[in-house]
Amino acid sequence: MSRHSKSIPIITLYDIPGHSPQPWAPNIWRIRFILNYKRLRYRTVWVEFPDIEATLHGIGAPPSSYRSDGRPVYTLPVIVDPTRNPAAPTVLSNPNNIAEYLESLYPARPVFPEGSRALQTLFVHYIQEVFAKPLLTIMVPLSHRGLNERSQNHFSQPRYSLPPGPERERAWMLVKEQFDFLASVLDKNVGDGDGVCAMGHHVSYADFALCSVLIWIESMAAHDGWSRVREWNGGRWLRLRDRCKDYMDVF
Repeated sequence: MSRHSKSIPIITLYDIPGHSPQPWAPNIWRIRFILNYKRLRYRTVWVEFPDIEATLHGIGAPPSSYRSDGRPVYTLPVIVDPTRNPAAPTVLSNPNNIAEYLESLYPARPVFPEGSRALQTLFVHYIQEVFAKPLLTIMVPLSHRGLNERSQNHFSQPRYSLPPGPERERAWMLVKEQFDFLASVLDKNVGDGDGVCAMGHHVSYADFALCSVLIWIESMAAHDGWSRVREWNGGRWLRLRDRCKDYMDVF
């Protein structure tokens, strides 16, 4: 649903639906946060997993990456931006490329404060490639169950699903180790910042990348996961989510 007039060109964000009306995919939330923070006009188009490649081919989206054998990989998020040139809209994939584009084309309300782009890029890489890795054994099977039936049937049930019990508790403890380490890093901002935001006092792209993971946990593991995480490290992660809540609209 969009509150914007269809007669005015606006950005389109392609997203993956789940059982809940609330978006869940962390990489896509990173872009939704930026759009909302910059107060850009956009609408959401929902695409089931089996339809992603054909849909992206149809709008001329570039691959988000390539396999080792050179075959293209098509994933979301993707944006289509006709606001500068409706006759030849810009079509972009890969959340990092999209973030760079939105910051360059729409510099008002920057998500990369001056001089922070390199460090924030490194922070986001750490969130994606290190911090979130222990979550995968828990969250991927839960996310699979949270998809609509067509998307569920597109994938086989993950083989490493962890049922409730000692093994899942050990997995959560590995996750907590990452949260504890990140909390110790953010503590270095106390005095020069609020200890919640990566850049000190104001939210930025780094915070949106981290909060996207929190929303993923909240959406797909509300009772088993978010109920734990929100209490860890003195409620720091709940405070971060609250700092970002003004940018969690869905259009």
